[in-house]
Amino acid sequence: MGTQCRATRFADWHEVHDAVAEAYFPHEMRPMTDGAASRSTVQTATIGSCRIASMKFGAVVSVATDHPGAYGVNIPVSGRFDSVIGKTEIASVPGQATICPPDTRTVIPHWSPSCRLIGFKVDKNYMQCEMDRVLGDRPGKLPMQIDLRTDRGASWLKFVLTVFHHVTNDAGLWSNSLVVTQLAGTLTTAFLLAATPDDGESPRGVRPRIVKRVIDAIHADPARAWTPGEMAEVAGVSVRRLQQGFRECMNQAPFEYLFDVRLERAHAELMAAGPPSTVADIAFRCGITHTGRFAAAYRDRYGSTPSETLKR
Repeated sequence: MGTQCRATRFADWHEVHDAVAEAYFPHEMRPMTDGAASRSTVQTATIGSCRIASMKFGAVVSVATDHPGAYGVNIPVSGRFDSVIGKTEIASVPGQATICPPDTRTVIPHWSPSCRLIGFKVDKNYMQCEMDRVLGDRPGKLPMQIDLRTDRGASWLKFVLTVFHHVTNDAGLWSNSLVVTQLAGTLTTAFLLAATPDDGESPRGVRPRIVKRVIDAIHADPARAWTPGEMAEVAGVSVRRLQQGFRECMNQAPFEYLFDVRLERAHAELMAAGPPSTVADIAFRCGITHTGRFAAAYRDRYGSTPSETLKR
């Protein structure tokens, strides 16, 4: 579920340490200069197997962690961020991100008050599963640094910040398990696509078959909390190859096709339903979680609102 944890006023560095350990990773922290612990800020949002954290400190600190059981993607929003991962030194500035592998010693010798960090944490088993689905038979090793100034990198970072803002400021749908599952898969898939190079073209002849497999699976269970990785697993190819196949064969993305199927299913249920059924109940039963988009798309497609159809 999506959760939030805020600490706006710390009494001492022990409280700061505990807040960071809860929000991101267990670690060793040592203040290096005079500075007020009360000027530190820590905020976190948990989305399924992923976590997003925002951290800033009131003094220069050193931090060491082994990133137990999870990947940590450290994104400086301001300031310079130096890390020593194993024996490799990595420096990242805004527009770059450092990828820290799980169960590997990482030392941050000089985290200054000018550096605000967004951390993206993903359970290593979940990440490995998504890598197998998204990357297919391509090598599954991640780089130590990624460029967030590319189109894909910038889009992923914007998505991370948007999700973080909504989960920490608006409970609503963001605590719904269906939404959380889809968000975790989409966040991780988008990260992998931003962090790994393009794969080569797949043989054109296989694309109709891979597309048909996914289409059949969607029609069999349109309400399922589909993620890009799960669709790619059904097709037996990478996410990128599946997207290419849908564009060529269907002239739309897989999730656009999925939404169309859900819309048709909802229309059929609205036509057949009556009291005490509600539009929201039917939409959620068909896998639609964004009711505003659903209402607009429904009106465009069928010339009436979902509630008008339900009352007939």
